[in-house]
Amino acid sequence: MKRNSRLSSVLHALLHMAEQDGPVTSDFLAKCLHTNPVVVRRTMAYLRDAGIVTSDRGHAGGWRIKADLSSLTLRQLHETLGEPTMFAIGNSNDHPQCLVEQSVNAALEGTLAEAETLLLKRFSEITLADLAKDFARRHAAERQKRN
Repeated sequence: MKRNSRLSSVLHALLHMAEQDGPVTSDFLAKCLHTNPVVVRRTMAYLRDAGIVTSDRGHAGGWRIKADLSSLTLRQLHETLGEPTMFAIGNSNDHPQCLVEQSVNAALEGTLAEAETLLLKRFSEITLADLAKDFARRHAAERQKRN
């Protein structure tokens, strides 16, 4: 099953945007994400509707971060993207009357619900500013290696 990488892509795009002084074009972000500018525009529209980014039209236009990085959490972004399923694993409901299937499903449902609760709690604790700080540290270490 293909993984949903929209949250990862949005975080990637926002960190690139945070590094720029002015607006960032969909073409620029598409190159960073190895995707099509149309995909970027579609995704950024969700963020614009949520008040996270803004867009400027025209020759010098592009996308800008509107939200405060220190208050924007991974959970908020996850919710903005429509709360995609956290896990690719799930129940089988081929034989709902089967007692074995019922036992398996009960165990999976409970465990996955607990794991999702913990993951969303952790997502609430991580801000975009935290990621930007980690990126800056990694970038500085990489420059140090080169010198």
